Amino acid sequence: MNVRRGFTLIELLVVIAIIGILAAITFPVFTRAKDSGYRSSDISNMNQIRSALELYKQDQGAFPPALLGYATGYSNFTPSDSDIIPANLVAGALYPKRINSLEILRPAYDRGGTEASKLFTMAKWPNKVAAGAGDDEKAFQRFGPMDRPVSRCVDTSLVTNYYYNISGYDVAPAGPPSAGPGNELRYTLFWTGYSVPSSCNPVDAVGSGNDNPRQLGYTDPPDTTVITWNSFFRDWSNGVPERSGKRDLVLFLGGGAKPYDSREVFEKSWQVNP
Repeated sequence: MNVRRGFTLIELLVVIAIIGILAAITFPVFTRAKDSGYRSSDISNMNQIRSALELYKQDQGAFPPALLGYATGYSNFTPSDSDIIPANLVAGALYPKRINSLEILRPAYDRGGTEASKLFTMAKWPNKVAAGAGDDEKAFQRFGPMDRPVSRCVDTSLVTNYYYNISGYDVAPAGPPSAGPGNELRYTLFWTGYSVPSSCNPVDAVGSGNDNPRQLGYTDPPDTTVITWNSFFRDWSNGVPERSGKRDLVLFLGGGAKPYDSREVFEKSWQVNP
């Protein structure tokens, strides 16, 4: 007579406990490996952006005003989801001639932020660093997050800039995903009061020898000039980035993409130094 013996309850509980322990060990390892892979991919893509910009400058003599290009409609200057020119049909500064995929312009963790349902977005200015005593106020950033949206002069009129959401290096969420803060500017030729007009009539931004030279719009910006930055790896605490290692990635003109302290980038943005 054959007797079949099943597992006892204690044996089942032991097996379940072992599986739980193994899962608790392997899941963080998998998460870290995935995060590391995403960072490596983004660093590679950011360095491709830098190389493409250098090629563009060699051809055109200057850097472009936007990495992908401003979003516009087929029949209107102001885009709408039903009228917008698709990003893959835009003959931009870098795509498709100097980079072969729009995914190079999309950070790995970028899921569109609070604008996930839209193809385009406006942007606000990043945090503004206050000038110190004796500093030249106009050599610092003209506008901050609470000022007007990022705009430009078109035919002597000030118009709002619209950006494609796919390009997370032109604009990106300004804060934690749960906060819904909107998108902030990450790439532009000029930031300061000497070069960014407050109005178009008259234009009061004419440049100056006293201006901050670390801006891409000038003829020969130094290698320390920030091109753009990637904040999708930040760890947030109460709406402020944690100082838990160098989680941001900053792309410098002369040295490529480098890990950087998230809190400092959050506070200084394009004014950080290598």
